[in-house]
Amino acid sequence: MKYQTIKGTFDRLPADAAKWRLIEETARVVLERFGAGEIHTPIFEDVGVFSKAAGDSSDIVRKEMYAFTDRGGRNLCLRPEATAGMVRAYLEHGFSSKPTPVKFWTFEPMFRGEKPQKGRERQFHQVGYEILGLSDPLADAEIIDAGVQLLSQLGIEEYVIHLGSVGDPEDRAAYNQYLRDTLSPAFARLSAESKERLELNPMRILDSKIESDQALLKELAVKPMLEFLGSEARDHFEAVQKCLTAWEIPFVVDSSIVRGLDYYRRTAFEFIHNSPALAGCSTILAGGRYDGLAEILGGQHTPGVGWGCGAERLILAIEAEKIDVPELEKPLVYVIPLDEESILYAHNVAREARRVAQSLAAYKVKGMGKALSDAEKFGARFAVIIGSNERETSILNIRELATREQFTVSLEEFGEWLFEQDFGSGLEANIRMLEAQLEA
Repeated sequence: MKYQTIKGTFDRLPADAAKWRLIEETARVVLERFGAGEIHTPIFEDVGVFSKAAGDSSDIVRKEMYAFTDRGGRNLCLRPEATAGMVRAYLEHGFSSKPTPVKFWTFEPMFRGEKPQKGRERQFHQVGYEILGLSDPLADAEIIDAGVQLLSQLGIEEYVIHLGSVGDPEDRAAYNQYLRDTLSPAFARLSAESKERLELNPMRILDSKIESDQALLKELAVKPMLEFLGSEARDHFEAVQKCLTAWEIPFVVDSSIVRGLDYYRRTAFEFIHNSPALAGCSTILAGGRYDGLAEILGGQHTPGVGWGCGAERLILAIEAEKIDVPELEKPLVYVIPLDEESILYAHNVAREARRVAQSLAAYKVKGMGKALSDAEKFGARFAVIIGSNERETSILNIRELATREQFTVSLEEFGEWLFEQDFGSGLEANIRMLEAQLEA
């Protein structure tokens, strides 16, 4: 039997490594500038961490979680999203006693049993950023700004920020009752999925992808959630807008934004990419406020706000906008042995060179033409040629592959020569440049 990847999963191949590393390293630089500490929670947790957080009516709990019972009889599930696990870690490790706010960032795989499609796999990866312990609307604006900065540093420009509010729990309760009252007379016309949602969580009907549901909502002139905001939620929403406007961050108020997870409160936002290449998966970053989540997980009241950013969708956006992604570092030197006696010596030279830069050595003797061709295929800048003369004199024969210029360097001076080379190109150099720009 020839095994292949499971449907909804994929292999991350070396050819794609530069894009993945660019996303992770850019996120690290940008989010740590905001004061976020890197955190990694387990891939699987007690199923209650997510089922209680998301709510029994959410699609994640009802349809998508990879839940299972382990050999010890524990009810576990693979992580479907990052926020609940980070809040659990915040509570478990006593972060509430640390200076407020506490900021976390992560880059992790997530797992949901969705129908696989472009930009929506069953195993997917997200950059996550959370601010815990602060209810100020300034934190909401700051976290949106962090998303703007991340996309800016990646070179992604073709998106629009949609800003809304899902209100406080009492606002949502009133709105859900309004939706039940409005839609119940037309119950027979709802899709099967929306019929279930009408009782469990009517707001989710607004997010239906079924055309007949959307047509019915329009026909009935269903009012938006924003008309049901209480005074405190409305003041909070207006304050967030004021901050974003002051920072010249463009956004549109979107009254249709809903959230599939029950723990969200007040601010909700989505970064929507404009390219047709992302049709059906155009939301590249989304999040909002979740002030009740810590209490759901058994802790004291801890306000929070955060977002998740899909790496697969970022890659689609990078490709759609034709953004040039710097390559990973390539070998500075490729060491070529000219005879059997020089093979181990060549690898000794490569070992020394690795103190400074990526370096390779051939494992067997080949003709000079073939060996130089191999060096070029590996992307090396220099070929170091080792034969009996080089071994005896400790003088290395070096060729720059692009120019064919050839020169010698003593073994004693080889390390210093390596340091002098301008090999700071590629993705690592790009990240160092980003750090310098942010420092300035």
